Amino acid sequence: MKTQRLAFVDYRLENFHANEFLKLLRHELQERDVVVSGCHALNEPAGRLWAQTNAVPYFANIGALNDHADCFMVLAPSNPEVHLDLCQRVFPFGKPTYVDKTFAPDLATAREIFALADRYRVPVQTTSALRYTNVQTFVRTAGVRHVVAWGGGRSFAEYAIHPVELAVSCLGPEAVSLLRRGTGQYSQLLLNFSGDRTAVINVYPNTDTPFAASVTTDTETKLITVDGATLFVDALTGILDFFDAGRPNIDRAESLMIRQILDVAEQPAALTGFVNLEAVES
Repeated sequence: MKTQRLAFVDYRLENFHANEFLKLLRHELQERDVVVSGCHALNEPAGRLWAQTNAVPYFANIGALNDHADCFMVLAPSNPEVHLDLCQRVFPFGKPTYVDKTFAPDLATAREIFALADRYRVPVQTTSALRYTNVQTFVRTAGVRHVVAWGGGRSFAEYAIHPVELAVSCLGPEAVSLLRRGTGQYSQLLLNFSGDRTAVINVYPNTDTPFAASVTTDTETKLITVDGATLFVDALTGILDFFDAGRPNIDRAESLMIRQILDVAEQPAALTGFVNLEAVES
C-alpha cells in the first residue's frame, strides 16, 4: 500500500492536537505509513510558523493543498466556531475528513456540517479523544444500564464533551431528557435514556479530576479510569481506521446527540427541571 497523505487544516495550528497527532504519526504510529503532507490555517502567520517549525509544507491555497492530500483533518479543537468554514473549504474535494472536538458550536451548525458532507458525498466523522478508551472496550462485551462519568478541563464549554462522549458512546444516542445541577466549577448532568437507562455526568473544570467512568451492567458495576498513557494513540488509531475504510466507524446520531446534550445543558431551563431531548437520526 502507498503512503497515505494527510492534510491538516486549522485555525492557528499551534495547539496540542496538531502537535500530538503529528508526533504520533512520526513515531508511535509510523507503521501506519501516514504522513502529514501539508497544512493550511485561517491565521496564516501562525500557521506558517508552525509549518516551518515542524517541517510540514504550508499551502496558502487550499486547492493546491488538496493536490497533496488523500484525506483531511479539520482541527481547531478550541475553536469549533470555525469548523463550518473549514469544512466548506475542504468538503468540495470529496475526501474523507475527520473533524476534531467539539464538532460544532451548536446543534444547528452540526446538522449543517453533516448536510454539507452529504451534498459532496464526503465520509466524515467527529469524536473527542475519549471515544476509543478502555471504557468502551469493556462496554463492547457487556450490556450497560447506567453510567457515571467524570472529567475536568479548562471550562465546561470546551471540555464537557469528553465525559458526555464517554456516556453516549456507552449508552447510544437515545437520550430522552436532561437536568443540570450546578454551574461554574461543579456541574452535574442527569440524563435519562430509552429503556430505563441512565447516566450522570460530572464536569469539574479547573480541578484535578481524571477522566473516568463507572459502568453498571446487569451483573456488576465497574469503575474504570481512562488510560491516559494511550489516550491519543488509541484516538488517532480509530481516526486512521476511518481513513482506511473510507466510511465512518462512529454513528453520526451519537455525534448529534452529544452536541444536543451540550446545547441543552447550557439552557437556563435545564437548571430547574428535566428538559426533553429531540430524537436524532443516523
